Amino acid sequence: MATAQEHQNAAAVGGETPYSKETNGTSAIDHGATTKQRAPYDYGGNPLAHVRTNDSQLRMPAFGGEFQPGLYRPPNRKFGNPAPLGLSAFALTTFVLSLINMGTRNIGEPNIVVAIAFGYGGLVQLLAGMWEMAVGNTFGATALSSYGGFWLSFAIILTPGGFQIESTLEAKGPAPFFNSFGLYLMGWFIFTFILLICTLKSTVAFFSLFFTLDLAFLLLGIGYLQHGAAGPNTGCIKAGGVFGILAAFLAWYNALAGIADSSNSFFVIPVAHFPWSDTGRERRSKVDNSNARDAAHVA
Repeated sequence: MATAQEHQNAAAVGGETPYSKETNGTSAIDHGATTKQRAPYDYGGNPLAHVRTNDSQLRMPAFGGEFQPGLYRPPNRKFGNPAPLGLSAFALTTFVLSLINMGTRNIGEPNIVVAIAFGYGGLVQLLAGMWEMAVGNTFGATALSSYGGFWLSFAIILTPGGFQIESTLEAKGPAPFFNSFGLYLMGWFIFTFILLICTLKSTVAFFSLFFTLDLAFLLLGIGYLQHGAAGPNTGCIKAGGVFGILAAFLAWYNALAGIADSSNSFFVIPVAHFPWSDTGRERRSKVDNSNARDAAHVA
């Protein structure tokens, strides 16, 4: 695994280091510190993960590979980063279901997803969420555990026999099931929107993951609520499948960003930050200070 020093050395080539320090509980940015008084972020790199330090003021920038939407204190843990595992479990299950929703190869029944939803998207993602709780990442624990619960509940709904949810609702015709399932998906749309709000100051890839997932839930929910005699609204279901595919690949992208480092990869996944984030403001301040120095030299 890459160390914090390796990332600092890599960033130092561009004159940057991958962390920010706080002063009396607030960041150097808040105090209007100069470039020399603070350590800029590593903008394109991976602020990973496996950092052990006694510095209580060390802060890392938002990073989807750690499932961290904002500045965070690197955990002093004795085990690996659970976020890529949870992201990968979510990605694969979402990918398969979304292909079915799109009608790929004329597959219309989601039965194959039940096994994946129980074993990988459900159980494994739930465990990853619990490990996020152990390292003190409230956002990661809430998101991964909740979506693990989503896949478990989704599998239960579609399991023949079991709780008999689907068969009981369909006993009076397909409409009760479609309406109930549509409301179920709309509830997850609301929950995902809450998480989306918390990623507005994170990275582009991390925000895009929740944005596309939120649209997928919305379109799928509308598709089931606006059903017809022949079944759910095909256009909405297929559109939801498209956004689900995008969400799956974005989840894999963030997972790769959390896994790839100098010890196992020839490149580090870029995790572009929004210009209004703490990292973006740090970068603009660095550029402004550099321009000011250049202007002073010219004068």
